[in-house]
Amino acid sequence: MVRAAIAGLGWWGKHMVRRMQGAHALQIVTAVETSDAHAAFAAEHGLAFTTHWADVVKDPAIDAVILCTPHSLHTRQVLELAAAGKHVFCEKPLALNRADAERSVAACRAAGVVLGIGHERRYEPAMGEVRRLLQAGALGTFLHVEANFSHDKLAAVPLNDWRASPVDAPAAGMTAMGIHLTDGFLDLFGPIDEVYATTVHGVSGRANGDVVSVNTRFASGATGFLNAVLVTPLYIAMRVFGSEAFVEMRNETHPDTPGPTTLTVQYRDGRCDVQTYAWVDTVRANLEAFAAAIATGAPYMFTDAQRVGNIAVLEAVCQSIATNRPVRTDALAGADRAA
Repeated sequence: MVRAAIAGLGWWGKHMVRRMQGAHALQIVTAVETSDAHAAFAAEHGLAFTTHWADVVKDPAIDAVILCTPHSLHTRQVLELAAAGKHVFCEKPLALNRADAERSVAACRAAGVVLGIGHERRYEPAMGEVRRLLQAGALGTFLHVEANFSHDKLAAVPLNDWRASPVDAPAAGMTAMGIHLTDGFLDLFGPIDEVYATTVHGVSGRANGDVVSVNTRFASGATGFLNAVLVTPLYIAMRVFGSEAFVEMRNETHPDTPGPTTLTVQYRDGRCDVQTYAWVDTVRANLEAFAAAIATGAPYMFTDAQRVGNIAVLEAVCQSIATNRPVRTDALAGADRAA
């Protein structure tokens, strides 16, 4: 049993606590916040509660810490936890620039601790089937991917909240939803060499915009496109185009809510396969895989190159928006090509 603390009891932190109730591989035993505002929630769920970060860092009974904190704090917190010998599960994004991501990855590697990442969509059964089809060559040569992750769950976030801050959440919905799509791109299709991104300022008044659209070029030469909208009803889909077939995945609900996913595969010879996948608790699946990596050394689905590479893409997206130009991920400060 991995005993974990959770830092941050906002929307997602509370969701993670609820999802891990009764889990055997990892038990959340302590919560740390900046004030007593969420002490009652912690007590309701049987958690010890503190407002002192150092209490968690120094507690020998805590094996790992789950970070649901503002993005700009992640690097400092990961480095402190690694130095204390704590395993770290960091909600996305790991960092806001490539250099910081490299520092966190290196610190955890040197300390011999596992660095978990909150990209639970890798554990969706339909996503796993897309991965299998690609690896089996069923789609032929991969040519292009289009993906969208949009919803209005964060539409009412106050403008002074860190989730609406251009510092903690640059490029509209990139750090909330788009970063999940680029993680999927890296997992399924390999390294991203170049991005060209734009934002749209719509109705919310957010300084960082309501829409982010990103064109990508993969190291393989294939292309991709992703879009994330912060103020529209739920729409989650991915379409992968190969020389022999295309596949379309459509989620009926947000990943935190039970609901099916439909996967359609259209082959060149006219065959069309349609499968419906039942909902899986991917948040719990990711945390249990993290716990297994700690307890038994079991392989964890994320490589260091992907951990760093996804943040390189995020940084390139932000630079592209600022300059209105394509940006290569290997041109970023300290870049050592992530594969």
